[in-house]
Amino acid sequence: MSDLEQRFADYRALRDASKKVLLEEIEHARTAYSAKGLTNRYLGGVIEGGKDVYEVAKVHTIDNRGIIAIVLGALALWFGREPLLAAMAEEIDNDRDDPDFAHASPEMSDTALSPGDENDR
Repeated sequence: MSDLEQRFADYRALRDASKKVLLEEIEHARTAYSAKGLTNRYLGGVIEGGKDVYEVAKVHTIDNRGIIAIVLGALALWFGREPLLAAMAEEIDNDRDDPDFAHASPEMSDTALSPGDENDR
């Protein structure tokens, strides 16, 4: 066999071996991915990640209950700030309309002396 024929036979054997490996990989991919779709694989990973995050959060929550309570209280006040401010403004308006409000404390009444009028007291 000449050198050219030997190289040709080697290349053919290499090609056949590569084709065999490729076909085996394709078959493996078909069997691996046919049992479970890509969506299920993705959602499975997301669900597993979510479970891991939940477990870590649960451990940290047990360790830091006071901080969690403060944060939840702050969030409740933040989301309820508009009704609270409206109620406070209404209460202040009601107090100003009350005739006894001016006599309750001289510092807050309109007739209170200014700081320069100390000699008039």
